[in-house]
Amino acid sequence: QVQLVESGGGEVQAGASLRISCTGARIAFRYNSMGWFRQTAGKERAFVAQLHDSGMVRYSDSVKGRFTISADYDKNTLYLQMNSLKPEDTGVYFCNTAPGPMHRWGQGTQVTVSS
Repeated sequence: QVQLVESGGGEVQAGASLRISCTGARIAFRYNSMGWFRQTAGKERAFVAQLHDSGMVRYSDSVKGRFTISADYDKNTLYLQMNSLKPEDTGVYFCNTAPGPMHRWGQGTQVTVSS
């Protein structure tokens, strides 16, 4: 089965930057559309960013202009560079295929932004 592992989260002040990473086992990111999702307490996971296997990128309105999704396909690693972080960005961040998540969710990585 596919295994997805997220890392790199932390606690930061508003306006700070953070880069989180996702690695996958038994899935080749190069041949899939991959994305990031986030979840806050009491809410469903919400779409954040997508990197299509064609190279097309897509972002939610709330993060567009601040976040950048990218991948190192040789390392089979997906990244999310988050700049100008806001308290509203706080949540657990997950990676999966996008726009439709097809695999078991990983543990996620916690991002906490304080004002």
